Amino acid sequence: MASGSDRNPIIIGGLPSQVPDFDPEETREWLDSLDAAVDERGRERARYLMLRLIERAREKRVAVPEMRSTDYVNTIATKDEPFFPGNEEIERKILNATRWNAAVMVSRAQRPGIGVGGHIATFASSASLYDVGFNHFFRGKDGGDGGDQIFFQGHASPGIYARAFMLDRLTEAQLDGFRQEKSKAPDGLSSYPHPRSMPDFWEFPTVSMGLGPIGAIYQARMNRYMQARGIADTSNCHVWAFLGDGEMDEPESLGQLSLAAREGLDNLTFVVNCNLQRLDGPVRGNGKIIQELESAFRGAGWNVIKVIWDRSWDPLLAQDRDGVLVNKLNTTPDGQFQTYATETGAYIREHFFGGDHRLRKMVENMTDEQILHLGRGGHDHRKVYAAYKAAREHRGQPTVILAQTVKGWTLGPNFEGRNATHQMKKLTVEDLKRFRDRLHLPIADKELESGLPPYYHPGRESEEIQYMHDRRRELDGFTPRRVDRSKPLVLPGDKTYATVKKGSGQQQVASTMAFVRLLKDLMRDKEIGKRFVLIAPDEYRTFGMDSFFPSAKIYNPLGQTYESVDRELLLAYKESPNGQMLHDGISEAGCTASLIAAGSAYATHGEPLIPVYVFYSMFGFQRTGDQFWQMADQLARGFVLGATAGRTTLTGEGLQHADGHSQLLASTNPACVAYDPAFGFEIAHIVRDGLRRMYGENAEDVFYYLTVYNEPIRQPAEPEGVDAEGIVKGLYRYRQGEAGSIPAQILASGVAVPWAVEAQRILAEDWDVRADVWSATSWNELRREAVSIEEHNLLHPEEEQGVPYVTRKLQGTEGPVLAVSDWMRSVPDQIARWVPNRYQSLGADGFGFADTRGAARRFFHIDAESIVLGVLTELAGEGKVDRSVLKQAIDRYRLLDVAAADPGPAGGDA
Repeated sequence: MASGSDRNPIIIGGLPSQVPDFDPEETREWLDSLDAAVDERGRERARYLMLRLIERAREKRVAVPEMRSTDYVNTIATKDEPFFPGNEEIERKILNATRWNAAVMVSRAQRPGIGVGGHIATFASSASLYDVGFNHFFRGKDGGDGGDQIFFQGHASPGIYARAFMLDRLTEAQLDGFRQEKSKAPDGLSSYPHPRSMPDFWEFPTVSMGLGPIGAIYQARMNRYMQARGIADTSNCHVWAFLGDGEMDEPESLGQLSLAAREGLDNLTFVVNCNLQRLDGPVRGNGKIIQELESAFRGAGWNVIKVIWDRSWDPLLAQDRDGVLVNKLNTTPDGQFQTYATETGAYIREHFFGGDHRLRKMVENMTDEQILHLGRGGHDHRKVYAAYKAAREHRGQPTVILAQTVKGWTLGPNFEGRNATHQMKKLTVEDLKRFRDRLHLPIADKELESGLPPYYHPGRESEEIQYMHDRRRELDGFTPRRVDRSKPLVLPGDKTYATVKKGSGQQQVASTMAFVRLLKDLMRDKEIGKRFVLIAPDEYRTFGMDSFFPSAKIYNPLGQTYESVDRELLLAYKESPNGQMLHDGISEAGCTASLIAAGSAYATHGEPLIPVYVFYSMFGFQRTGDQFWQMADQLARGFVLGATAGRTTLTGEGLQHADGHSQLLASTNPACVAYDPAFGFEIAHIVRDGLRRMYGENAEDVFYYLTVYNEPIRQPAEPEGVDAEGIVKGLYRYRQGEAGSIPAQILASGVAVPWAVEAQRILAEDWDVRADVWSATSWNELRREAVSIEEHNLLHPEEEQGVPYVTRKLQGTEGPVLAVSDWMRSVPDQIARWVPNRYQSLGADGFGFADTRGAARRFFHIDAESIVLGVLTELAGEGKVDRSVLKQAIDRYRLLDVAAADPGPAGGDA
């Protein structure tokens, strides 16, 4: 054997071979021992010894590299399994009844004339995983805290409903209302976990696959954050996330594993139901998804527990002295295991055990029926219980349990392990009979042969139902169950908003900075200040929020174990175990998950938090729009700030940074109250109203989206007698035209309001036009209110017909209306049909680009001079001015020459 000096000085498998050998003789003895083990006992025995040495090294805290994956067997050895405290016979009866009711509910929902379907196979595979949790681990909320937070796999919802039916939480009528939320109201049930649809039942929406895993990680992190800051006692709360192996392909599923490990979130357990199937076929037909996931989680720093085989395999594995069975398990691909799940015992004997005489000998005394029932670990209550108990007791790391199951388990040969099983929704009479017999349920053939298959309930006084209630009492009540125990907050008075309403005087301040100034005052409030949760994706300095570092500090459970490079500066970077700011790195998905967890804390833990999530506006609704729908579904509240907004305002950054459409995307979310304020005093009124609506009496389940800009301007003081109602409703007259004789109206939002004011001056001085300037703080809210009134009018023709706010506001104004913003035209065009005057809009349609603000606005024809042309064009259409003036204006202001535009103010990173 080559000595250490003869080997290449490289790192092999994580072991540094270039480290000097200070005792070559001892090294030689160890290597000789290994050689002897290989020569005398074989490679498998030597491998076993090496694995035991690694295990012992870890016990002794000797740093050795992690193995990427372990053998394709259970992590917890049979001898190490804890005592199972449940009554397995009763639990089997409970589970059988639950399985039946879940499948029947979906089958009945597919009946003629309804046909709304559902999914049977996912719950069939994961039923034992849930049942062990419900009977022994999942804590409810009756213990005085938030209990456990459970992210149920979306497609398994029929099983959760079926269990709730057994506990008299749901009725037969409600089961028959599955996926018929409106037509069967109030008995309709949502298809998946939707808190907005069932706010007393579901807590976490999970069926947009991939969002459950990342949501669970940040929920566990938020629990620790709230504990560290003294807001809520979450020390007994555990987060469980039930996921599918196919779902783990979603980037969000694995993207933030390192955060959970880095922060030691041992209050978090992932349970991945590895039935080896996606929606249409195998997850890894030619590979092994459990081994792949084990490598990913181990590499990220998680504790990994595999539950692969049920107890029927234990005697076989105990005989496997030379490792031939383990080797066969290691080398058989998932696609083949999927086939074994659908084949006969004779087929398995021939194709799995038949290739080696040692394997054949292991099963020579077993019947084909016994071989057929060599099962998967995820269906064995004892194996699952052992894994859950180990996960709950593990410290210092999050845990993932990789449980192998069969999709469609117990549903019969037409369902089990079939590629199409996810889409199969209805059981035939023969399917039902086989299913009933396998579950040993007392249901007569005639009940299955005539009409719809019946639900089964063993009776309220039966030992099964009493057992279920006893277990839930022991575990602090029913789950899933959403409870809002929060109380309205005492909100700040006028004084808090006074500073920002004064304007900035001679100083130029962007609207982003105006918001930051207001936020600083709000965080000083004795009542609600501590409840603010600041969230940003590594952009606090960009948004001028580094001023919060010394006081609010950045949350890090480890504190700051190093000397900050800028420690001598006034605004030094500062981390703290009880910091208020969440600095989630360059991960908008992670930040949005933090936003959702914080925004729903009022229900999860009964303690309202006020999240303020600030991001580059281009990377909000566009990048993480699915999570904002999740936020709406979870009834989360808070403030979302799209900073550096606008298609032309963020100079120099170019196409992928230029947001001219997030307001339009925001308008599609019914829970999102979106504003595009121009000035600090407008922001003050909007934020105050948002706090009232979300955290005051009769709080609403909405969240506020404000787009703010990085262009420095002189922030005006709040005008005397300002129309505060109009600011909140979405439109008010900011500046009335005083010069000129030809009337017109200009509606503008956000950064465009100053352009409109400049256009007002030019129109009066050059063209005798008297234009009023209106600030449209929310095109979206104006439209939403108008649509609501139209719908009421449609359905109540006998009542006095309502008039939308925008119509009433502009009624009686003279001249055409021109709308302008730094958004694409479809944003202001939302209100076009309700404007009583002639209406036209200007906007930044198309791709953004890097240039000066002035050049970009001239290119899109939304600058002050272009607004002048737009107003003149509409006046010409009404015959108020001659059309010849239009060409005069184009030539006068050189509107066809982008380079002729005033470059405008530079700078303004925040």
